[in-house]
Amino acid sequence: MIMSELNIGGVSGAQLRQFIDRVENLEQEKAELGEQIRDVMAEAKAEGFDTKVLRQLMRMRKMKKEELAEQEELLDLYRRALGENV
Repeated sequence: MIMSELNIGGVSGAQLRQFIDRVENLEQEKAELGEQIRDVMAEAKAEGFDTKVLRQLMRMRKMKKEELAEQEELLDLYRRALGENV
């Protein structure tokens, strides 16, 4: 009997191997995408863009309009509480 065909304690070796293989493949794809994102950000930085600001903009774009408005209002409130000009 081949090892992956084993069914020990109700656990199918073949099914377990399939799940592991799928996750490992997805992890590899994720790593490759991460590299591509780093490359794009490096390119943006080389063109003079502030990558911290780009990342902040991307976070803001993911937010719902209501959440973004609330965050901006709180930020304004906190700045005023500190006596900073907005």
